[in-house]
Amino acid sequence: MISYLEGTLKKVYADKLTLGVGGVGYEILIPGYVMNEIRRTTKIEDALKLYISFNQTERQPKPVLVGFRTELDKEFFELFISVEDVGPSLAIRAMTRPVREIALYIEEKAVKDLKQLKGIGERKAEKIIAALKGKAAKYALIPEEELPSMAAEDFKTEVEMVLVSQLGHKLSEARRMIDEAMKRQPSIASSEELFEEVYRGQKK
Repeated sequence: MISYLEGTLKKVYADKLTLGVGGVGYEILIPGYVMNEIRRTTKIEDALKLYISFNQTERQPKPVLVGFRTELDKEFFELFISVEDVGPSLAIRAMTRPVREIALYIEEKAVKDLKQLKGIGERKAEKIIAALKGKAAKYALIPEEELPSMAAEDFKTEVEMVLVSQLGHKLSEARRMIDEAMKRQPSIASSEELFEEVYRGQKK
């Protein structure tokens, strides 16, 4: 399994690139919004680090590497392809908008907006919302730039650390948001539920 690759950008194609790592050239598929960012910020022979979603199944025996600039984006992609009938190929085509926007469409049940993504019709959009509503809330809170990853002890600590370390909130602000969410919904018992309630509070 490959978690990330760090090397030199060798070639850029329409939907993939070649990354040179230790004398080996890795062909990595890149969603549209990530490719746009790479084209803006990275030139051939520049250093580049990509977080890799490694996909290999019986139906798809050839390994497929999908690259992202952040761990959160990779995490959302793997959540996205957990939906029935949304495999890596479809997800790569569909993710032409930043993760935070797609997550927002899901949380707001915006079927019309999801349908604007490549390969997503009305039935598939409804299936995605049914499967991921509530699980996508933390990704809808991602600012344009976020800081790396988390380690959690319990679900409140997990949410606190994501809000601070990944989403850029001050510790006092994160704790206030969590406290307010727990007061509104004392029955919350998981990080997914808490992220959803924090997101609702931010919208008001």
